[in-house]
Amino acid sequence: MLQALGVLAFVVALLISIMLHEFGHFIFAKKFGMKVTEFFLGFGYKIWSFTRGETEFGVKAIPAGGYCRIVGMSTHEELSPEDEPRAFVKSSAPRRLIVLGAGSASHFILGFVLIFVIFFGIGVSTTLPIIDQVLPCINTSTTSNACATSAPISPAKLAGLQVGDRFVSINGKPVTDWSKDVLVVRNSADKPVTLVINRSGKMLTLVATPTQVKVSGKTYGMLGIISKIGLQREGIVTSLKDTWSLGSNFFTTSVKSLVSLPAKVPALFRQTFLGQKRDSSGLVGVVGVAQASAATASDTSLSFGDKLETFLLIIASLNIFVGIFNLLPLLPLDGGHMAIAVVDGFKRVSARRAGRPEPTPVDLEKLMPVTVVVFIFLVGLSLMLLAADIFNPVHFNL
Repeated sequence: MLQALGVLAFVVALLISIMLHEFGHFIFAKKFGMKVTEFFLGFGYKIWSFTRGETEFGVKAIPAGGYCRIVGMSTHEELSPEDEPRAFVKSSAPRRLIVLGAGSASHFILGFVLIFVIFFGIGVSTTLPIIDQVLPCINTSTTSNACATSAPISPAKLAGLQVGDRFVSINGKPVTDWSKDVLVVRNSADKPVTLVINRSGKMLTLVATPTQVKVSGKTYGMLGIISKIGLQREGIVTSLKDTWSLGSNFFTTSVKSLVSLPAKVPALFRQTFLGQKRDSSGLVGVVGVAQASAATASDTSLSFGDKLETFLLIIASLNIFVGIFNLLPLLPLDGGHMAIAVVDGFKRVSARRAGRPEPTPVDLEKLMPVTVVVFIFLVGLSLMLLAADIFNPVHFNL
């Protein structure tokens, strides 16, 4: 049941991403006066639609993408006299680039927004200033928590600390970052520390003297507690910084993955048809990502917050990757159309400077053989990934 919900959540998130991609094209095309006749989610048989203004919106049977039809994408398209000025190819190169790039931009925005939601709204897994366990003793001779006969009673137990106590301050310094504030305890071996703790809403002041222990030749102070692990939200400034850092890392990793993609195809062939073990760092298709989402949803060791965090990270990284992939200068991708817009823009500027008439836009039909080759490669890769994900799935360590 939980696996099915994970797959369903992934499909919904994917469809939303596609819809936002096409909406990016739509909104800027309308802003620049281009005529948009169709906005559909899916392909094939039309299930449902409605018309608003000059655009038909709807859903089709095959949920494998979507499209936003702008009139005049091809120089061979027959247009009425009133539609001709609003044709896509009649617009300036900068406007065409903005319309085409808006799809990928929507993926980048969505990816970074989801990462920000994780840091600011959900929180990241970290050690909290809350006691999860109070050890009965401090075993100074080993790293084990088992009590030896001569092991002293833990300072935490002597001071009266209890499970659930939250540290408010240590030696008068407020606890704001437990990973750093706990260093006061570790640096206070055999020295008393004053602890203010919150116990069920009541503020208590306790004094404890950390026991001196040696680990790998270094001396530390130990209270004898195990802190709770949980999600902790960040402030808006820290969240923005961490969002940019993680998002940039996803961006860089995606670029490297695309650069290495051709070299990974032979390995994918062996994994698909020859039974070679799948590499979790290799190529993974949509089904593989859906399987990762299902595995996350069904993992009983994770809390709901941990599951939501992992799911949003999957969707965010996927969107950033798709955004970059879509910018590759290959037809039929948006990046290929953007490359043509740049060429058309250069031809127009050159003709204007030379006093020549405006040149004819690049003929997409003449580039059809290139488009077909790229399309066949993408379809073949997708089918091979589909087969690999079904019959030889990747086992992720989530």
